[in-house]
This record gives sequence, C-alpha cells and structure tokens, in this order.
Amino acid sequence: MRPPFSSFLVLLTVASSCLVLPSCQKHVGQEVLQWVEPQPGSPSTPSDGTLTEDLCGMAQSEDSASGWSCKQVAQWLQEEGFGEYVELLCTQHRLDGPSLLALTEADLRGPPLGLTVLGDIKRLTLALRRLQRQSQAQLEELGLQPSDSLPAGHSLGAEGVDWRCDGDRRYNGGERSCNGTELRLRNGERTGFAPGAALCQTHSNWRCRQHLAGRLDPEVWKTILSSVYVFFVFGFTSFVMVIVHERVPDMRTYPPLPDIFLDSVPRIPWAFAMAEACGLILCYMFLLILLLHKHRSILFRRLCSLMGTVFLLRCCTMFVTSLSVPGQHLKCASKTYGDTLEKIQRALAIWSGFGMTLTGVQTCGDYMFSGHTVVITLLNFFVTEYTPRNWHLIHTISWVLNLFGIFFILAAHEHYSIDVFIAFYITTRLFLYYHTLANTRAYQHSRRARIWFPMFSFFECNVNGPVPNQYHWPFHKPSFMKTLIG
Repeated sequence: MRPPFSSFLVLLTVASSCLVLPSCQKHVGQEVLQWVEPQPGSPSTPSDGTLTEDLCGMAQSEDSASGWSCKQVAQWLQEEGFGEYVELLCTQHRLDGPSLLALTEADLRGPPLGLTVLGDIKRLTLALRRLQRQSQAQLEELGLQPSDSLPAGHSLGAEGVDWRCDGDRRYNGGERSCNGTELRLRNGERTGFAPGAALCQTHSNWRCRQHLAGRLDPEVWKTILSSVYVFFVFGFTSFVMVIVHERVPDMRTYPPLPDIFLDSVPRIPWAFAMAEACGLILCYMFLLILLLHKHRSILFRRLCSLMGTVFLLRCCTMFVTSLSVPGQHLKCASKTYGDTLEKIQRALAIWSGFGMTLTGVQTCGDYMFSGHTVVITLLNFFVTEYTPRNWHLIHTISWVLNLFGIFFILAAHEHYSIDVFIAFYITTRLFLYYHTLANTRAYQHSRRARIWFPMFSFFECNVNGPVPNQYHWPFHKPSFMKTLIG
C-alpha cells in the first residue's frame, strides 16, 4: 500500500531541510528512513516544520553542546532535574556550553559555586560525565581531552604512567603535570586513600592537571642511603669530639661559666645515667613502632636524615667554640694524641659506644650543643607523630620521658642550660620544618626547596603528603598477631 502523496511531501521536506543543516548531515544520509504507516487511533503526523525542527534540533542538542548559550544550558539543567541551580549557574555565573563541558566536581564544591548538598553534587557530576562522553569531538576541538574533564576524586589506574622525581606524570598519550591542592586526612583517619587516587583542579587555560594523592613509595635504596649517611655523620662526629677534647680550656684559667639552673639546683650524681635510660626507653618505643608501621622505610629514612643533619650541625658548633667545663666534678683536661691513628682509634671507641656513659664512654669539650637532648627529643617527636592521635597514653609517656631526660641532663651538671635549650630548639624546628615541607606539595618541588634543602628534595620527591599511620604484622607467624594488627 502506497503512502499518501502529502506524506511523501513531508518526508521530502525533511530530507531537503537536513541537507542544508550541517548538524543533520551527520545523521541523514548514513541511516535509512523507513516509512511506518500510522496505525488506527495513533496521533496524527505533525506538520512539516515541526518534524524538521524536532529531528534537527535533537541532533544539534546531542552533538553541539559546545555551542550552547546560557539559555540552552538552563534548559539542559531543567531537563536533568537541576532547575534550582539555573539562577546560580546561568544567571549569576553565565555558564555556557564550553564552560559546562569543562565543569568538574571540584568547581561545584569550591568557590564561587560552593554547592553543599552532596546528592545534588554527585548527580550533577554524573550528568556532566554523560554529556562529556556524548561530546568528545567538541572536547577535542576546545582543547579538552576526556581525561581533562574528570571530576576531582576520580581514580586513575597505574597503567601507562611513568612517575618522575620532578613531580611530572607522563602518560602514554601525553603529559600531565602534578600541580594542585591535595585533600588529605591526618593520622589514623586516612585509610580511604589508595595508591593511584588522583585529585583534579581546573585552571584558566582549560587544562586539568592531575595530582596524585596517596602515593607512598618505600624506596628502600634511599633508606639504605640515608642510613649510610647517618653512619658516616656519627663517625665524623666522634672524630670531631676527639679534636675538641684536645682543646678543652684549663679549668684553673677558665672556671665554669655562670648558669642560673646549675647554680640553683644541686648536682645529682646518678641523673645522667637516668637521662640515658629515658633515651633507651624512647628508642625501644620507636623501634616497636618502626617494626609495626606499614611505611617503616619512610619513617627510618626521615629519622636518619634528620639525625644526621642535626649532628652535622653539632660538629660545627662544638668545633668553632670551645666552652669551659660546666662543673668542677668533671675531671677534664686537654688530651693530646700521638698521631692520626690514635685519634681514629679513640673516635671508633666513642662511636661504638654511641657516646654514652652507660657503655663506658667519657667525653669532654662537646658541650655546644647537647647530643643527648637531640636524640631524646627527636625520638619523642617521631613516636608522637607516627602514632594515632587517640593514643594519649603513648604520647604522654613519650613526652614525660623527653622532659625528664632533659631535666636529668641538667641535674647531672653535664651540660650548660644553653646547650640543652639550643639542642631542643634546633631539633624541634628542623623536625617541624622537614615535615611541613614534606606534607606540602607547593614547597616540596619548588626551586627554593631544591637549593636550600637538596637532601630533603632527594629523599622526599616521591612521597606525596603526610604518611598515614597504618600498622600491620610483618611476619607470617603467629597468625593471631596478623589478624589482630593487620
């Protein structure tokens, strides 16, 4: 049965109209238009102009989102069920087609939009993803790759990615530079991050730079290098202590300097041994944390780098200025060694005994500043930093040992008060500066950090942000420990 002649004219009009419109040429000519005779009771066929407008308008809405005006964006929001945001997005911020395609979840959450309803944010993000998938050709024309328009929090796989120490990510298909704002959680709450999770930030040039969150490489070879570094620093410190022992001022010519604490508090003979005992307890606490911590390689590397740097600075201060002996009870006199071999042997004796009186090591002249205070304070800060915040008992014990250790050093009259104060100040400042730089990507890869802190930039180039306090049992047996700890 042939269709009526008027219906044939309608079909001819549709075809001729779409030949004029480029957006319709992508569809008409590649598909076969099939005539379906209206069934009895079905709605009547629309007029020629209406049918043409519907077919071509639908094609244009699907393929030309990049050419939408603010009015068309408002219509799209209404159709998707986000009419309440039309005033904010279209009227206030004049969102058109290109800006809609470049919109990310970070833009929705942050200023100046500042959406607060989580469900609306997620639903609008999903709608944007569907629109971006439908408009991939337009994204390429605008200079936006499909990966550029991913919202914040989208996970990226590890395939096809080459990570470098300068913070750049090299994809198989191009480059993305890591330069954004990290969203991190502190301590025990940061268990939701997985390696490869990325945050996305949109910039004014429509480029979306991907920023890795949660990448914590153990890099054991760097940890070994840091342990070699602190190993040689301790050896060099021992040798400098031998040299300064030769330059100890004569007590008859240079008596002890006035000191408020030492002049006010009587000497306690056994106090210095108690200070070293406090240091040993803190050392055992840190070793236990190091054994159970998931990122033990990073922790030990940071301890070695900080310990070595502080003791290297101590070598400079005690070599430059020789202070007089702080107490008459110390039987210190300048001691001259015959040759270099004897100096090395004495340095090895100090180094093997860790400079502790509990191991039989007695030194003189190494006063500015206190090495015992450095070790006790640094161990305390590592114990409190790399344990969860709700471990209040551990933190209290650590701080009590730190403060009592400092008190015992002064009560033994083995150091001046200024020695202990300077040691505590330098150690805490370096610890805080180091971790502030390590937790802040803006400074971690900056040129200034590379110039002034070259060792830090080398050790921390692949550690992005704070280290989460996650623990696990590193051995296979006993099995209940692995179940209990993780």
